[in-house]
Amino acid sequence: MAGAAYAVPASAQLVRNFPETALRGAIVFVQPPDITLNGQEARLAPGARVRGQDNMVQLSGALAGSKWIVHYTVDLQGQVRDVWLLRPEEIAATFWPRTPAEAQRWAFDAATQTWSRP
Repeated sequence: MAGAAYAVPASAQLVRNFPETALRGAIVFVQPPDITLNGQEARLAPGARVRGQDNMVQLSGALAGSKWIVHYTVDLQGQVRDVWLLRPEEIAATFWPRTPAEAQRWAFDAATQTWSRP
């Protein structure tokens, strides 16, 4: 059949760019806005965005009870502002800073979405 397109999973087509301020962590969604982040109690900021593995916005209430490896940012009050639920290939592809101190010491290449240690 001429012109037939091959189906490619949406996740294979999606390349996500994370900000340099994003840190990697483990999150457990409790009851919104409460979460556990890296084993510590934390809160989602008002208007926080949670992006699923397909990059679509997810409702934090629908994620209650689930645990994820994520990239996240925090606001000036220390509340979690943006969350990206990572796909297995994103977790495996590169190491990522887990603390602000690591992010300050390492160098970030936004074009390749990689960190390097000095």
